[in-house]
Amino acid sequence: MRVLHTMLRVGHLQRSIDFYTQVLGMQLLRTTQRPEQKYDLAFVGYGRNPEHAEIELTYNYGVDKYELGTAFGHIAIGVSDVAATCAAVRAKAEQLGGAITREPGPVKGGTTVIAFITDPDGYKIELIQRES
Repeated sequence: MRVLHTMLRVGHLQRSIDFYTQVLGMQLLRTTQRPEQKYDLAFVGYGRNPEHAEIELTYNYGVDKYELGTAFGHIAIGVSDVAATCAAVRAKAEQLGGAITREPGPVKGGTTVIAFITDPDGYKIELIQRES
């Protein structure tokens, strides 16, 4: 068994595609439009299934905001330079959305460098510094 994808409901599909591709460096892997069912999908990731897990961005027509609730935690992404990734979020925040909610630094009680950001819809993403 393996994780294939995680689905996130988004308020503006292109804005989310731009955030995940331009800020986090993912690729747009494929899109699907379902006008009869009133939703569109975009799959983004660092590679395709089954070798890599993907993120499915789902836009339901007419819904521009969701209540995220308290059950969802975060998505974790390994990056080579947490500070540089946070700088990219800052540089694109006005245009594409997203924010830094925990500045880069060591995890409490450890040495691993992490940061937390949010995407344009408020989903939390933990950045974990890893060697390439």
